[in-house]
Amino acid sequence: MAARHHLIDRAPSAVWAVLEDERQYGRWVVGTSGTRREEGHWPELGSSIVYDVRLGPRRFTGRTLVRRIERPRTLELEAEAGALGSARIALDIRPWGDKTLVTVDEHPLRGIGGTLHNVLLDSLIQMRHRTMLARLARLTEQLTPAEAHHPGQRAATAD
Repeated sequence: MAARHHLIDRAPSAVWAVLEDERQYGRWVVGTSGTRREEGHWPELGSSIVYDVRLGPRRFTGRTLVRRIERPRTLELEAEAGALGSARIALDIRPWGDKTLVTVDEHPLRGIGGTLHNVLLDSLIQMRHRTMLARLARLTEQLTPAEAHHPGQRAATAD
């Protein structure tokens, strides 16, 4: 299991504003791009998005499903990557004074990742999480107060 935390200099509502906008997923999740809605209204229970995953010169299609959501505290996802398998990704969002402590916990469920799961793989996931949480923080900290209170209204191309 690979767990990592990051303190974000905004309230939990701002973190949720980013998490609830499926267009932003590819901007904070390392390795994904071209995010688009597949089923349901993201991030309602059972909804899903699809995106491109690049591994070197190869491109694959990935899919992420919402398995559990308890606003404003928990978002659990299952990321599917075809033959590579799937992983459980749990985000815990907690108020920390006037900031937010976000913890991400990921572990492989099926496929090659699940079969080959070991300490080395967890170390690689930890490095990915460091970048992923830094990106989430950057996107969240760029929100205006109005955007932080009205999820999904942010422009997809804003940096």
